[in-house]
Amino acid sequence: MNIPKNLLYTLEHEWVKIEGNTATIGITDFAQGELGDIIFLEFPDLGAVFNVGDIFGTIEAVKTVSDLYMPLEGKIVEVNNILNDNPEKVNEDPYGKGWMVKIIIDENAIKNQLLNSKKYNQLIT
Repeated sequence: MNIPKNLLYTLEHEWVKIEGNTATIGITDFAQGELGDIIFLEFPDLGAVFNVGDIFGTIEAVKTVSDLYMPLEGKIVEVNNILNDNPEKVNEDPYGKGWMVKIIIDENAIKNQLLNSKKYNQLIT
């Protein structure tokens, strides 16, 4: 199971990479494995603003459809449009080419609800 140490994680199996005031968000290797083959993703419009815990999209796999939950308060500034034609990138490379959205976060964004890699590993094992 791949759990990069430089990322933060949620209880709902999203990962977050914070670089300055931008956060990149995707689903974890564990989550994509549980979902199985991903066949469709739905993302919000650019400029949409979300609070922590809001549903920002859906992910459809052969087995099920799941909601995607926003880990931090922020505004959508980029979506990974490659996934429209290649949703399998989430299965193949969840922490790289399978990222989902980028948001602008406030420098005072509350990050303490996020898990480090060790705590996330404890959650899934």
